[in-house]
Amino acid sequence: MLDLALHEGQGPVPLRDIARRQDISEKYLWHLIPPLKNAGLIHSTRGANGGYVLAKPPSQITLKDILSVLEGPLCLVACVEKPSLCKRASTCVPREIWQEATEKLLLTLSSFTLEDMIKKHRRTSGALSYAI
Repeated sequence: MLDLALHEGQGPVPLRDIARRQDISEKYLWHLIPPLKNAGLIHSTRGANGGYVLAKPPSQITLKDILSVLEGPLCLVACVEKPSLCKRASTCVPREIWQEATEKLLLTLSSFTLEDMIKKHRRTSGALSYAI
């Protein structure tokens, strides 16, 4: 997603280019595309000049958006999302702490956008680019 954001406005980006730049298997990237498309985070274009582009401006895509799509629910402990998993959930002090930690994690991930990552990347140009 960061690679697509860095190349925004340059037309569709082929997966092979992303794979090469990010040193990631193209086969692995193929597994990421369907959920990102289904979530409305990227669009695809077929053909000789085909590839992928962001469906929204980088300023409107948060890390929480991306990770939620690729990883599923972002809970640190299963009982935070599904209290019914544990009969002690309503009186469990550790669960309360995990719940608060999960809320802070989600708040933090929501506060960072792809645009923020582009800015950080440009400040550290030449550093390894991560393929989030």
